[in-house]
Amino acid sequence: MDAMNLYKLELEQLLAELAEQTDLIPGTFFVIGCSTSEIAGKRIGTGGALEVAEALFQPLQAFAKKYSLHLAFQGCEHINRALTIERKAAEAYNLDPVSVIPVVKAGGSMSAYAYEHLKDAVVVESIRANAGIDIGQTLIGMQLKPVAVPLRTSIKKIGDAIVTVATTRPKLIGGERAVYKRPIEE
Repeated sequence: MDAMNLYKLELEQLLAELAEQTDLIPGTFFVIGCSTSEIAGKRIGTGGALEVAEALFQPLQAFAKKYSLHLAFQGCEHINRALTIERKAAEAYNLDPVSVIPVVKAGGSMSAYAYEHLKDAVVVESIRANAGIDIGQTLIGMQLKPVAVPLRTSIKKIGDAIVTVATTRPKLIGGERAVYKRPIEE
């Protein structure tokens, strides 16, 4: 099996395990941070690979379609980790597009690929995603709603990139008398 097919299979398994562990809410954002350099065994930001992005894009789109999610591809620090999304998602969440086009050397291969292949792509400064996947330690935490909850999966890496998967939950507020779940009525 070639590397691109292996990356695709690893991602599909990871996404299936994520879906088993959390309730994905239709119409919400799912953020993807992805270093194609790290996947290919290079230091983040040093060897962007559009062919790796292409291999991962289709499983991510299929996942989003299955669960009715809005994909948000986080760019690198050279574009302040801005996100590539579809215009309809930006409009639904009243997000203003910014003036930047992600490219391999400023935005990263995954974000650049998404910009060219999403329907009517725009870039926005930030979002508040309900869940996400970080491939290669790209630091997606700033795009997640509080409170982020890491999920454990059997897939620890895609290629050579460390993978972290997270969901979120509402904040628990109150004190010792606070109730967080409705009592079961008998």
